[in-house]
Amino acid sequence: MQHTEAAKALQRLLTIMARLRGPDGCPWDAEQTPETLKPFLLEECYETLEAIDSGQPEKVCEELGDLLLQIVFQTRIHEERSDFSMVDVITGIADKLERRHPHVFGDSECHTPAAVSEQWEAIKKREKGSQHKTETALGSIPPGLPALMHARKLTERASRAGFDWPEVEGALAKVREEMAELEQALKGADQQAIENELGDLLFASANLGRYLKIDAEEALRKTVGRFIFRFSHVESSLEKCGRSLQEASLAELENLWQEAKALTKN
Repeated sequence: MQHTEAAKALQRLLTIMARLRGPDGCPWDAEQTPETLKPFLLEECYETLEAIDSGQPEKVCEELGDLLLQIVFQTRIHEERSDFSMVDVITGIADKLERRHPHVFGDSECHTPAAVSEQWEAIKKREKGSQHKTETALGSIPPGLPALMHARKLTERASRAGFDWPEVEGALAKVREEMAELEQALKGADQQAIENELGDLLFASANLGRYLKIDAEEALRKTVGRFIFRFSHVESSLEKCGRSLQEASLAELENLWQEAKALTKN
């Protein structure tokens, strides 16, 4: 019953999008292209992540709807160009899921997440072999990914190829090494060298996160959220006293910051 209702709901959304793109539809929707919609697709992805972090199902539901709209929008444009249809999109991913889960839909056996991941990559490599004959062990990773996420994926691929430390201490030592090299670069006047060393430190940190099973991109995103909350607390606390950040002493700012820090921990 739920599958039937979902199919009806999806068909309604497809019909609405066709109407919006039609002759008597919306001028703004009608003039959009896959390229003009790219910023909205990225924005909706991040808003969905924010909703997930909020822990509020109703927000997640709303943002997933907005994200689905972008998929329907992009597909409709390509359908108008006779490139592919929504049936092709859905059938393609359904076929892929069945092919890459032979332990569920076939006679293969995988009993751990690690084994499933290894099998997935092996099948993926076979499927794309004819298309990427010169592909390296790093594979093909979209260059437009956020840098920390890109770094993690690169180190994951390198690790699967055997290019990795046997223990986490090696990854931690690399972070210390890159920090020391950054400190050394700061003693000079070469801005490019400083940038390079900072980049190396961030890359090593992303790799350490992989070892610790912590996504560096996600960790930094949450830290940014905590910083915004703490800074706002400092700012609002001073405003209540009729003062600005510039008028406060470093000691006052530090006390308020620690106060905000305690609130985020709680």
